[in-house]
Amino acid sequence: MPLASPETGLDYRGLAARIASLTEGETDAVALMATLTCEIHHADARFDWTGFYRVTEPEVLKIGPYQGGHGCLVIPFSRGVCGAAARTGRTQLVADVDAYPGHIACASTTRSELVIPVRNGAGDVIAVLDIDSDRADAFTQADADELSAILDAVFGRL
Repeated sequence: MPLASPETGLDYRGLAARIASLTEGETDAVALMATLTCEIHHADARFDWTGFYRVTEPEVLKIGPYQGGHGCLVIPFSRGVCGAAARTGRTQLVADVDAYPGHIACASTTRSELVIPVRNGAGDVIAVLDIDSDRADAFTQADADELSAILDAVFGRL
């Protein structure tokens, strides 16, 4: 992992090390999500809302631990950026949410969004990590790759 993102100065290596230290030995998914949410949200000023939506039944996401204003309580796999990430199992990097067909506006301040599927050790999607920004085009592929690696390291052991 690079020491810092050239665009933002975000120290992904340090973030990954803090998260590894804080979550060592923990196997409860919600406790892990709460810890990651706090660490990720406070790591970068671009992150206006940071949280997890958990797969709680087939084709349904429900809000999990988050930081920021209120989020949507329930998101079907068939709707929005989070639903697309859960449905396809692929990261969604949205530079302009207003241009995204079917975007669910949980907060009127959201301008761009990064949603990453969270997989357990068996490869099942158990949640998505949703990061919203009040800035347009706030996220890069490097952000997606670095955060995916952190998620894989933490949740891949479940």
